[in-house]
Amino acid sequence: MFGMRRAAFALIACALSGWAQWIDYPTPGIPRTAGGKPKLSAPLPRKPDGKPDLSGLWQRLRTNAPRRPGLEMGPNLEDFMRPGETIPPLRPAAAALYQQRQANYMADRPSSRCLPHGIPDQMLIGVPMKIVQDPGLTLILYEEFARFRQIFTDGRPHPPVTQPAWLGYSTGRWEGEWFVVDTRGFNDKSWLDDSGRPHTEALHTIERFRRRDFGHLEVEITIDDPQAYTRPWSFPLQFQFLADTEIIEDVCDNERDSRHAIATPQR
Repeated sequence: MFGMRRAAFALIACALSGWAQWIDYPTPGIPRTAGGKPKLSAPLPRKPDGKPDLSGLWQRLRTNAPRRPGLEMGPNLEDFMRPGETIPPLRPAAAALYQQRQANYMADRPSSRCLPHGIPDQMLIGVPMKIVQDPGLTLILYEEFARFRQIFTDGRPHPPVTQPAWLGYSTGRWEGEWFVVDTRGFNDKSWLDDSGRPHTEALHTIERFRRRDFGHLEVEITIDDPQAYTRPWSFPLQFQFLADTEIIEDVCDNERDSRHAIATPQR
């Protein structure tokens, strides 16, 4: 993705200069240093009700953890586990499916066919996401494939799952400074990560978001799928605020993606 964005910028920046009005356009209303750079260590913003404001454009920080041989393709959950912690064992049917995907070198990844990432995979891939926080509803807009999530905070329960979804059905609540997102109702078509880790329709995720200061967002994700794994587990992610840029339209069209790319600066 980043290579495509850089190549698109280099090849068609001139032709698309009239389309890219928001590239390097200063993000209004954010704290800045005396030199004009975003002040990421500034205090976090708050909503009128006193709750932290998670709104903004965010990108996952890279992990320095070494990858296990054979899992070099894409982000993998093992890259994000805390030192000394491991992913629990797979149950037999899930283990067989995982081995099958490994045997063909993850050739059947849904994203290779323009199908959506799921959770947590959508949070791992390192592509920008925008959070829009309003009373009763928080939206997460994912740049890749132009996907979105609705997180309802108006007190409604989860719906009866008559149509399992790629990104499930999410409700949210506040626990002190943490925004807790409870998601159920997934289909079993997505992968948990690019290594091919499977899940079933019993998947239940809990994501806990905390904006530490203006420019840093912590996310703790818990995976609970008793039909695929022997126990729940969790792992942390770190995101950083992206200033003076915007998400772009990213249309997945198999091998014809470049014709849909809009120029964007290197990240």
